[in-house]
Amino acid sequence: MAGYLDQYGAGDERREKRNKLILIGGATALVALFLWFFFFVWDKTEIVRAQSVARLAQVLRNHRQENRVKSFFDLLRRHDYQAAYAFWGCTDANPCKDYAFAEFMKDWGPDSPRSSASYNIPKSRSCGSGVIVTVDFGHQEDALWVQRSDLTIGFSPFKGCSPGS
Repeated sequence: MAGYLDQYGAGDERREKRNKLILIGGATALVALFLWFFFFVWDKTEIVRAQSVARLAQVLRNHRQENRVKSFFDLLRRHDYQAAYAFWGCTDANPCKDYAFAEFMKDWGPDSPRSSASYNIPKSRSCGSGVIVTVDFGHQEDALWVQRSDLTIGFSPFKGCSPGS
């Protein structure tokens, strides 16, 4: 026969377990929100003192644009200049009036100082509708602009972003 006080405290144990789960879930959600904000929204990674953490945030946020630049350099390495030129939004059917293929070949062709150099991407920075990808060739650095909407590549019109973008 069950006694009057046999179930005493059972409700308290369930309540403690539920409160503990709510607290752990809330803390996990806050940490996840903070990490999402740091890696994907807040683009002030240049003020982070740990360079590896700042670079990780840049790679996570701008991976599509950095991969596009890497694909561009892979095409140059394979001497597929027409396909690389198409990454700039220029094709035979729709040539660029301000950047002819002859100019492209001067900048990126086999006689260019960039053609034989190995490259490194030390940083990328979100800026308005695109990303500025800095490419280090060892002897010089170039800033390339990658448009977010269609991933076209071009020379960056400015070195860094304005504070409002």
